[in-house]
Amino acid sequence: MPTTDLENADFKKLGLAVIDTELTAVEALRSRINDDFSTACKLMLACEGRIVVTGMGKSGHIGGKIAATLASTGSPAFFVHPGEASHGDLGMITPKDVVIALSNSGNTLELLTIIPILKRFGVPLITLTGNPRSTLATEADVNLDVSVAQEACPHGLAPTSSTTVSLVMGDALAIALLQARGFTPEDFALSHPGGTLGRRLLCHVGDIMHKAEKIPKVGKQATISAALMEMTRKGLGMTAVVDDHDQLLGIYTDGDLRRSLDQGIDIHTAAIEAVMTKNCKTTNEHELAVKALKLMDDFNINGVLVTNDSNKLIGALNMHDLLRAGVV
Repeated sequence: MPTTDLENADFKKLGLAVIDTELTAVEALRSRINDDFSTACKLMLACEGRIVVTGMGKSGHIGGKIAATLASTGSPAFFVHPGEASHGDLGMITPKDVVIALSNSGNTLELLTIIPILKRFGVPLITLTGNPRSTLATEADVNLDVSVAQEACPHGLAPTSSTTVSLVMGDALAIALLQARGFTPEDFALSHPGGTLGRRLLCHVGDIMHKAEKIPKVGKQATISAALMEMTRKGLGMTAVVDDHDQLLGIYTDGDLRRSLDQGIDIHTAAIEAVMTKNCKTTNEHELAVKALKLMDDFNINGVLVTNDSNKLIGALNMHDLLRAGVV
């Protein structure tokens, strides 16, 4: 019969016990990031084909996630179900591939069945097992120890700690390879073109900035009232101040206008050069739009001007442009 008299505190205690058990299991992985780990990374880095991940049951679910993480971080990979592999899907694996097999026991029959074929193909085999003396571990080119002292399940039956450490080891492999390949945020974006993540990583300042006649700008001798008219026409809440060659000298914003009015400055006669903000924050057209957003957040500003390497004004954008582009 299910227990029905547990209080909130009891559930919290049970949950914390699970977390403590799994944290201990993950902490034990530190000593296993060793030469075997480096060898596994080198085998995958040298792979001319695909990294094929396989595993049964809960290990298979973890294997699917590891394959997905590898594929999205610059290491082409896919998951093959070991049961299906024995019935035709083994044809997906080529001699140029590397196989990662997950098995807590290290004696999963479906995996052991395909080992002779992998050996015949000469396919490097990396295993993640909880038993370094198991058949799978001893037949592997390199075995990574993902054993745990205990499962978080009080009966020691449901894969919990063991699947967690396998997932963490898989993440360690994927991110080590990512850095070894010099994988960049732009590379990451190419495999994530959809949704908010893709927009944030693919969108550059030059894609959304206002250009040419849409850039708000005035000369340094313009009056504040003329600058205000330019700000109103262009609708960005700011205007650049430039010289005769479009070299950026400064910026004047809605906030600057309020300060000018508070100081009693005559906006019809005062030159913009006297009240503009010099040495303003700028960005370049090749920068990721999300970095322009961070610039605005860091300095509590609503817009930014875009210049080239010669400090020539070539664009402008504000927070509304980032919102419309889905970057925010």
